[in-house]
Amino acid sequence: MRGVSTLSRVTLELGRSTRRRRMSATSVPSMADFLSKNSYSPPSWASHLRPIPSHTFSLAQVPTPIHRWNLPGLPNGTELWIKRDDFTGMELSGNKVRKLEFLMAEAVDQQADTVITMGGIQSNHCRATAVASNYLNLNTHLILRTSKLLADEDPGLIGNLLVERLVGANVHLISKEEYSSIGSVALTNALKEKLEKEGKKPYVIPVGGSNSLGTWGYIEAAREIEEQLKSRNDGLKFDDIVVACGSGGTIAGISLGSWLGALKAKVHAFSVCDNPDYFYDFVQGLLDGLQAGVKARDIVSIHNAKGKGYAMNTSEELKFVKEVANSTGVILDPVYSGKAAYGLINEMTKDPKNWEGKKILFIHTGGLLGLYDKVDEMASLMGNWCRMDVEESVPRKDGVGKMF
Repeated sequence: MRGVSTLSRVTLELGRSTRRRRMSATSVPSMADFLSKNSYSPPSWASHLRPIPSHTFSLAQVPTPIHRWNLPGLPNGTELWIKRDDFTGMELSGNKVRKLEFLMAEAVDQQADTVITMGGIQSNHCRATAVASNYLNLNTHLILRTSKLLADEDPGLIGNLLVERLVGANVHLISKEEYSSIGSVALTNALKEKLEKEGKKPYVIPVGGSNSLGTWGYIEAAREIEEQLKSRNDGLKFDDIVVACGSGGTIAGISLGSWLGALKAKVHAFSVCDNPDYFYDFVQGLLDGLQAGVKARDIVSIHNAKGKGYAMNTSEELKFVKEVANSTGVILDPVYSGKAAYGLINEMTKDPKNWEGKKILFIHTGGLLGLYDKVDEMASLMGNWCRMDVEESVPRKDGVGKMF
């Protein structure tokens, strides 16, 4: 049974004339591409990696645009650009859908009828997985961790939970304490065994879709950025790439792609949970799983940006998200890109000379729905409303299309 079981003004869209992948380097995107399963060929500079995926599902709306981003507080001469992976589609799935293109292809290849994954109560990855699974006629079981006090209650319909439950995902709640003591692998395996006994064929996707197969999603993103830059006539080249880090797969892929390919930009990851040492080790495991032959510490610089903790925000962080939206029109999520951008500005403030004159690409990884979980915390930051006063002397005239 499906249910709950307990800007800059001018946007420069780069490289819209080519889709980045699948069948050939010259394939042109069309509506028919969406949800199609295609043979996969890696970039030439990644052809030595193993194993190479055999197929992908076309789930993302790519290439995503890149444009200048006039973020307040930049050092002198610094150019900041933003890649809008919050525009990848699949119900606001952000960076997650790039990984799922590879993971869901393997699930279908293995003739799975059910997908299992897990994450926090407002997990973007879990929501993206639920939507992608539904498109491909697969059932979804989500293990969501929450506080001990809420683990036995209906989780509600806020943010990502609303989308997950709309598409019929089976939600299994676990307390943070149970998650910590048992571990994600044991929990997903336990649910897998239970479903297998019921005659299901489950496919397990790890937290965040971050395994060596999922890493290909951002290896491909590196190729996409290369192609977008090649399509320009001004020779734009990025010195640095900045992105949030929550489970490790995105930074492993973009760092490896930048290192092996033509980008050669220094990648800065701002971790929103755990600590940099944990992520260096985790990313190294993903790289080793691809037989990449490189050291994580050589290809990415990881900064601590978790603040109060995962999905927890200081008032300063939330105020920053509000100010960025107000001044640039770009809406950052409070869990990932909001913390990464806040951390970036703090780094620039501490050491502006290190960033002066550089061209930097910030990858927005999505997560808009997470803002709904912060409504109460952000209410005091909002204003700009009043009851409209209408003078009695204003002449009455019927409008078009009465709304009553």
